[in-house]
Amino acid sequence: MATEGDAEKVAEHAEQKTDPVEIIQRMGHRGLSLATAESLTAGALASRIAEVPGASAALLGGVVAYSNQVKLNVLKVDSQLLEDRGAVDGDVAAQMALGAAQSCGVDIAVSTTGVAGPEPHQGKDVGTVYLGIAAGAEAVERYNLTLPEDCNRHEAQEGDELAGYKLLDLDGDRAAIREASVEAALKLISDFLHTEPPGLPEA
Repeated sequence: MATEGDAEKVAEHAEQKTDPVEIIQRMGHRGLSLATAESLTAGALASRIAEVPGASAALLGGVVAYSNQVKLNVLKVDSQLLEDRGAVDGDVAAQMALGAAQSCGVDIAVSTTGVAGPEPHQGKDVGTVYLGIAAGAEAVERYNLTLPEDCNRHEAQEGDELAGYKLLDLDGDRAAIREASVEAALKLISDFLHTEPPGLPEA
């Protein structure tokens, strides 16, 4: 299932629905840690989270993976997957999130990869964005985490980690697409923390 529409409207809607303060508080209360892996947003997502006073209670770090070399060498994205599908792909996004979780040693990681424009890239239209989400086995077991309904499950991971991805189909200029991707990624984290059943208990 994809989120479609004007990038500015998508960003505005997501921002109205998602408070990064609530994300940090909710994760901090439970001792959960967070990292990011960012391609098209190039650190903007981590920066947005870090605007929250006390963000270090949950946000441990992130990887700006603008090039495929960083995706391969740091985030350990499968080389054959990148060769076959390119960087703008749902399973690539999921593997980026898994790689960020592992490399930063965190419970939950979120990723962004896509085409902000102005030109199509690797056969993908401008506005095609994938968000990845992943959680380590311990967090999945402890909190019975499940993927939000609008996410597709990534089946290739090893062990008991949980990973998935969500497609955005956005209209707008480069800045609007990047902003919408950041806000949608925040909403994805929030939705992941509130999945029912059973989701995380209220603080």
